[in-house]
Amino acid sequence: MRPAGGALKRVHLVYPHGSRISTPDSIGRELGRRLEARYQVIYHDWSERGAITPERGDVLLGHPHPDPDSVFRRSLRQDGWGRRLMLAPFHHGDLRQIAFEDRILPGCDVFLAITGPHWVRTLGDSHCSHWGPKMVPLELALDRGDFPPIKTSFNKPGKRRVLYIGHSGRGKGTAYLAEIAALVPEAEFGSMGGGRPIPGLIAYGLQDFSSQPGKDLLRQFDFLMMCGNADSSPTTILEAMAWGLIPICTPTCGYEGIPGITNVPVRAASSAAAIVRRLLRADEAELLATQAANWRMVDRRYNWDRFAADVANAIESTDSPPLLPESLKRRLMFTFYDITSPNGPVGSGPPGRLWLTLRRGWTRLRKGGAT
Repeated sequence: MRPAGGALKRVHLVYPHGSRISTPDSIGRELGRRLEARYQVIYHDWSERGAITPERGDVLLGHPHPDPDSVFRRSLRQDGWGRRLMLAPFHHGDLRQIAFEDRILPGCDVFLAITGPHWVRTLGDSHCSHWGPKMVPLELALDRGDFPPIKTSFNKPGKRRVLYIGHSGRGKGTAYLAEIAALVPEAEFGSMGGGRPIPGLIAYGLQDFSSQPGKDLLRQFDFLMMCGNADSSPTTILEAMAWGLIPICTPTCGYEGIPGITNVPVRAASSAAAIVRRLLRADEAELLATQAANWRMVDRRYNWDRFAADVANAIESTDSPPLLPESLKRRLMFTFYDITSPNGPVGSGPPGRLWLTLRRGWTRLRKGGAT
């Protein structure tokens, strides 16, 4: 839009925006391209330091970094902004990942929260409920051209395979996934990605899914299974839908109540295994119908034009609601998680590294004693 005088409104976009087709780079790149049709977009990486000095009426839009000296957080304090919009993934499953944002949100007009329906539905019962008035939920998107259909038929019952894509770090629920896999020994479970091996899953390591060998390997699997316990809305699930695999996930991956994405319960491995077994035996006609419906849903719902339009609406809006009152107890809790998180002053310093070393040693000792 053009402010008085005819010049395009300037939007300072603080987000990773490299050439990779995966998130987070795809978010900044695809969003920026579409905003350029309406605004003058100036790109900044989220880990930059320093501060942006705005011209009056400029818009600050971006992803805060845990480092208080990073560009979004320092720029937020500058005078002259027309809008201050925070854009970042959101879940309330692990406060250590998001606690630092509690001090940032009061200075923002709106929080564009990249998240899934589960976290929106349960927000009111969470420790982040006071964020509610500022939150505008955003569902992720992908470019179908980057993730073409590769699955045209499914393996026969008894030969079907389940795949996990991702790392084995915090919030991904890989121990629970291993527990479920152990209860379904008749099916092969594989994993692609970095991190520690997942017990019971065949490790295929890091794969280039834009290459023909990577696509050929993907094609051998029928289902993608994600068991995150603190995952805002992994793009991997949308990518699997675009490829033609059928997604299975816990609601704490963010995706809940969405046709075509089968939910399994959290912390109920036997019930989850029963759901997996049903899919392993399902008629191919049922799986092909789900696949086709998922392709339509990706086209209509999870696309970048819709994503960018939602962001543009927030840029043009004048809404700037206050947060709900926050109790002293809750504020102290957020402060504690902020300073002790892996990215906080304690967690990232020598005390945190010492604690991590001791915890890993204790885990190895405990596993050794159990064998």
